[in-house]
Amino acid sequence: MKKLLQMLRDNASTERKPLNLIRGEDGDTATLYIYDVIDAYWGVSAREVSQAIAGLGSDVTLHLRINTPGGDVFEARAIKAALDQHPGRVVAHIDGLCASAGTTIACGADEVEMVQGGFYMIHNAWTFAMGNKDDLRTTANLLEKVDGAIVNDYAERTGKDVDQLVNWMNDETWFSADEAVEHGFVDRIAEAGQKAKASAWNLSVFDKTPKALLEKPAPEPDAAALMANNRRRLQLLSID
Repeated sequence: MKKLLQMLRDNASTERKPLNLIRGEDGDTATLYIYDVIDAYWGVSAREVSQAIAGLGSDVTLHLRINTPGGDVFEARAIKAALDQHPGRVVAHIDGLCASAGTTIACGADEVEMVQGGFYMIHNAWTFAMGNKDDLRTTANLLEKVDGAIVNDYAERTGKDVDQLVNWMNDETWFSADEAVEHGFVDRIAEAGQKAKASAWNLSVFDKTPKALLEKPAPEPDAAALMANNRRRLQLLSID
């Protein structure tokens, strides 16, 4: 529980992209970024997404840009419901990471594409629980129902056998972009030249996070410092 709370706190403190709906100049498209934790308090909420897309008509294609470590499964399901109700097409673009509850949101799109270098991760639902044995059994039964709903989403999108999907969820499976396409979670790889967004997320709570995602991204170089350093080098080179 401590690790999960720390992950939420750390991920909530990362640089965040505002959840602003950006309308295309032609009026036929709109773009919404979900570059955050899925959570009503710590990140992107279902209320925000629903309000942002509520006015879009059937002639508008919604482009959903996703880079998220996941979060609250019920918020994710409510976001998926909002996407299902959008009368136009929804195209999801996985720009880096689509993990956990983020995959439920991706399942709400009509099309999904993913950049090379990105990851798509599925696992069983988690929650906090306390109380007596009956309380804990009730919570476990609820989690089984949540997992069943998630499996149904994956089966509908991929056409895969339910037992295979359950095994992947039990194992906390991380798919590369090519593997996500191969197994039907994603429809296609994004155009060549598009690179995966560097992961700044705290993913230590997961058991099988790829090593590449646990490494901190290199900080952006300070332009002013680079210029000052280059001037010093030029001055040294000009000395006889």
